Amino acid sequence: MLRRSVDALAGARVPASVLTLASFALCILAGVLFGTGRFFSAGLVMIPAAACDLLARPLARRQPRVDFFGAFLKSVLHRYADLAIFMGLLVYYSSVNRFLYALLTGFVMAGSVMVSYSQARAESLIDRCRVGFWERPERLGLMILGTVLNRLPIALIILAIGTNFTVIHRIYHTWKETEGNRRSAEQAVVAGPPFSETQSPLVARSEFRGEMLPDQNPDSPPRNLLTRTVKRGA
Repeated sequence: MLRRSVDALAGARVPASVLTLASFALCILAGVLFGTGRFFSAGLVMIPAAACDLLARPLARRQPRVDFFGAFLKSVLHRYADLAIFMGLLVYYSSVNRFLYALLTGFVMAGSVMVSYSQARAESLIDRCRVGFWERPERLGLMILGTVLNRLPIALIILAIGTNFTVIHRIYHTWKETEGNRRSAEQAVVAGPPFSETQSPLVARSEFRGEMLPDQNPDSPPRNLLTRTVKRGA
């Protein structure tokens, strides 16, 4: 069903950014409904929002060109959409004097934002950081179940624990990867590259001291600008 839906949207030449904007608008509406206490209606509105998110990524891969700005816009709008949903809950719980539920919603809001930020920041240092479970599709799915089944407090407790645990997991994963890369680099410097007769002594001494030539710098602009932009986009 997912493949057929993507085929139909691609055949109609629907840009993936249209689905991103539709999901954003629906999440804003869900946040308004949460703020007025209509939880069941908010859960129903989040169903097509989640469907748009589910279709946006495979549809973007079917586009004729890579849209760097579209990937950036998607990430920004997803963060605002998440905040709108939880802001609506904060407004409602504050209006009915449910302090503990409002505090719980604040923990979920912080964890949801930090799950995405920790990935983006980690992938500026390492190749990939997708460890953990509670990314945006899982969060939306649990929120939908919690509202439709009238078990929203249970869903908030799970999200408050799960999202922040995912952030801790990503911190540990990034620390392990960066420490492993540092130790490998130190061992390579200590061991030194094998010297050959055809190699220039100047190049050999530069490599032995761990100095990089300009074209060997891994942080050069072409690598950072294109490869990491294509790699990320969630």
